[in-house]
Amino acid sequence: MEFFRELDSGLDVAALQRRLTIEHLPRYCREIDRVLGVAGDHGEIYCLWGQFEVRRECIKGGVRFTLPGCPNAFAWTVTTGLPPTPGLTMIHCTINRREHEPDFVESIEMFVDALVDGLKS
Repeated sequence: MEFFRELDSGLDVAALQRRLTIEHLPRYCREIDRVLGVAGDHGEIYCLWGQFEVRRECIKGGVRFTLPGCPNAFAWTVTTGLPPTPGLTMIHCTINRREHEPDFVESIEMFVDALVDGLKS
């Protein structure tokens, strides 16, 4: 499944990559309660689904985060400045299922909305 949001964050790629670090995830997403530890671009977080290893990767136009131990292979990217909408920031989340229980899908929607709110502030 895929989940998308667009917003005008006012951030360029360099600012996005500088700000969206594992250490700062709780600042930009209220559904991530705390960071339990960080070692470079690897860390551990506690979020609405529990405790997970998280990895961060700078990609063209932004940042990708993955939860490699998640049973749903949850991942999200935040990119900006890319065609066809160079003025917008795009949030794209995925899981490795075509369908899922409605409560879980709703929790992903909440996570994505929390990212939008965090990037706006």
